Amino acid sequence: MPLAALADTAGRFDYYVLSLSWSPQYCVSEARSGDTQCTRPYAFVAHGLWPQNERGWPKDCGRGEYLSESLIASALRFMPSRSLVIHEWRAHGVCSGLAASDYFAAAEQAYRSIHIPAHYRELSQPLRTTVARIEADFLMENPKLRPEMISTQCSGRYLRELRICLTRGLEPRTCGIDLRDRCGKDVLLRPSR
Repeated sequence: MPLAALADTAGRFDYYVLSLSWSPQYCVSEARSGDTQCTRPYAFVAHGLWPQNERGWPKDCGRGEYLSESLIASALRFMPSRSLVIHEWRAHGVCSGLAASDYFAAAEQAYRSIHIPAHYRELSQPLRTTVARIEADFLMENPKLRPEMISTQCSGRYLRELRICLTRGLEPRTCGIDLRDRCGKDVLLRPSR
């Protein structure tokens, strides 16, 4: 079977996942101290907007269009690094079936539609909490969300990211069956400063 036949078709997916990465964990776990993302005191950042299926996700949808420097600069308003912008376009954006400018506009709209609770924006001390508390905090700030629309992801006991499921129209929706919490009951958040 030719390799092209194994590729997914751009634009064929069920919903989006907005990935909000806990930047301090990314910088520690990936040993990326020189990454521009890790030179600033970020907290939750837009990691990406991922096309998702009820089970699995589309991948290998092609290379997509070239990203102009002005489009990359525009995406840096809500994403923390140039390399992440380029990676997210190639790994996920192309599979959306949208033009790059439309994909990043959707990613920004999705990111800005979620209100990050204030005490997570500038965490100066490590925080020991629970998945239930994190979800409750986000539900309080985002009345359209329900627990089944959020998935927490950890590296060991440390929070790595929060995933929020959205319709193709960017409204909150229930996550698919394979998008479940990957954290224990208690989690730690590394400080952002």
